[in-house]
Amino acid sequence: MLWAILIGLIISNTRGVPEIFRSGVATYEFWLKAGIILLGSRFLLGDVLRLGGLSLTLVGIEITVSIAIMTLLGRVFKLRPKLTSLLAVGSAVCRVSAIIATRRVIDSDDEDSSFAIATILATGALALFTFPLIGHALHMSDHAYWLWAGLAVDNTAEATAAGALYSDAAGKLAVLAKTTRNAMIGFIVLAYAIYWASRGQAKTIENKGAFLWRKFPKFVLGFLLISVLATAHFFNKEQITAIANLSRWAFLLTFAGVGLRTNFGELRKQGLRPFAVGAIGEVVIATFTLGLVLAAERLLHL
Repeated sequence: MLWAILIGLIISNTRGVPEIFRSGVATYEFWLKAGIILLGSRFLLGDVLRLGGLSLTLVGIEITVSIAIMTLLGRVFKLRPKLTSLLAVGSAVCRVSAIIATRRVIDSDDEDSSFAIATILATGALALFTFPLIGHALHMSDHAYWLWAGLAVDNTAEATAAGALYSDAAGKLAVLAKTTRNAMIGFIVLAYAIYWASRGQAKTIENKGAFLWRKFPKFVLGFLLISVLATAHFFNKEQITAIANLSRWAFLLTFAGVGLRTNFGELRKQGLRPFAVGAIGEVVIATFTLGLVLAAERLLHL
């Protein structure tokens, strides 16, 4: 997995990805979702509910703190208010898809979404390599590390990779924590839509229930379905092994895509102020969530 990312980064930042291959590289999100769904076979439903409940509690704290920090930094650095909103959503919930969904409902400029996406991608690339090093330096357990990676790394692909680079167990569990964050995307986007609509700068959402369903990441339901089938012993041992291997192959394609789509030269063109806000915010959020996880480890004996 590490080689897949590194080779992808080398290609993307030297020769570049030829045009004929770019549509194929763009399918990395499909493989990411497929890998998460298939990973459900390695979780019993009771574990999902127990660990997911813990994740949900900490995710609520993380989202609140992340939005507050990014909003404050956006004001300090005098960023445009809607750009600040996009950065806050991207850091609190789920990277590019959350930013795109929010941009559409708050009528933000394309330039704002471009800045926000570039910033989140850049900080995600940095987290990919720094988180495992910090985790090992602190001698974190697999259980503490997976929770930290799932809470603090914004992009689902990078969170999965950061967990997998630490250990197989951490990679598997980091997906669960990050999936819990992903499930919150509809509520956060709806909240920002209501806020900007109340200020007369966005369209009013008429059917909020339908809106939430449209924004809900459907692959989460696929993950739960496979977990339910595994819990009910629908698959035998050999089939569970085969499904787990398919999941690993899907993640391998995902990690290759992460490297191939990360071009530091392109990210650098987006400007320094949004990146400064994103970088400072991510360091503060990572530090805060690290303290949160270490406290939970002591109290709950993870």
